[in-house]
Amino acid sequence: MSTTQVRVFSAGVFFLIIFLSGFWLRNSGRPVNGILLTVHKFISLGAIAYLAVTVSQVNQVMKLSTLELTACMVTGLFFLGTIITGGLSSIDKVMPGVVYRLHQIAPYLTALSTAATLYLLLVVRSLSPTT
Repeated sequence: MSTTQVRVFSAGVFFLIIFLSGFWLRNSGRPVNGILLTVHKFISLGAIAYLAVTVSQVNQVMKLSTLELTACMVTGLFFLGTIITGGLSSIDKVMPGVVYRLHQIAPYLTALSTAATLYLLLVVRSLSPTT
C-alpha cells in the first residue's frame, strides 16, 4: 500500500470513528455521557492533527498551489464550524434548533471537503508530471 493510500485510508478511518461515536452520543440521550463525549472530541482532535501534519508534509515537498491552499482553508473552516456547533450541542442549555441541524450537516460537509482536499494534495499532485 502506498503512502497516499495509507493517508487516505487513515483519514477515512478517523471519520468513520468520529461519525460512529457521534451517532452513539446522539442515541445515548441527555445528559450527555462525559466519557463518550471526551472520546469523540479526542478522536476529532486527532483527525485534525493528522490532516494538519499531512498538509504540512505535502507543503514541504512542494509549496501548495492557490487551489490547494483554498481547499485546505475551506476544510479548516468546516472543521471549525463542526467543532463550534458540536460544542454548543453538548452543553446543558437548550440551543436553537438551527444549531442542532447545523451539527447534523456540518460533519458531512467536513468529510466531503476533507476528501476533496486529500484528493487534490495526494492524488492529483502525485499524477502531476511536475512532482
